[in-house]
Amino acid sequence: MIDDQRRADWNERHGHGWFEGEGPNAALQRGVAHLPVGTALDLATGGGTNAVWLASIGWQVTAVDWSPVALANGRAEADRVGVSVDWLERDLFTWSPTPRSYDLVTIVYLHLPPNERRPVYVAAADAVAPGGRLAIVGHDRLNATEGEGGPPDDGRLFTPDELTLLLRTDSSGFEIERAETIRRVPPPARGPIDALLVARRQ
Repeated sequence: MIDDQRRADWNERHGHGWFEGEGPNAALQRGVAHLPVGTALDLATGGGTNAVWLASIGWQVTAVDWSPVALANGRAEADRVGVSVDWLERDLFTWSPTPRSYDLVTIVYLHLPPNERRPVYVAAADAVAPGGRLAIVGHDRLNATEGEGGPPDDGRLFTPDELTLLLRTDSSGFEIERAETIRRVPPPARGPIDALLVARRQ
């Protein structure tokens, strides 16, 4: 099956050393570092850099990925840092988190085709508790022409406005707190260009 092959590909990538960069995503830090801590769900966590960071600043974190190799890397990093994270091996195409259960739900660099993105992101929004936040970070569409790294297929990229429209179309009761494009380095230098959305369930 296609999903089985994709999972195997990710296991192979995670088995060849660290490729996600060191430390948490800078756009995610910008979006959520100021929030009061509570329960957090990190979807498509990969090697767990963001989950470990959230745990290190006081969040009670559940980290989900479909790659057992990635999760093993995350456990090792959490042990090295000395934090506790609940690691779950789940397929986001077939599994959904419990609705209204987390103070923060994060998705970082999950670059899916639009037809696959919508149900995964809607399920993530549904998992946000009243008063909680949904934080999404991905490479902005500008990254394909002006940035660095990320998927070469710009159909997998998105703008903050596209994320806002998706959320307002499929999930009610959210207030958009941040929707912005973030350049890690100022032009004309080339670096990753991210789209950040932070929305609060009212």
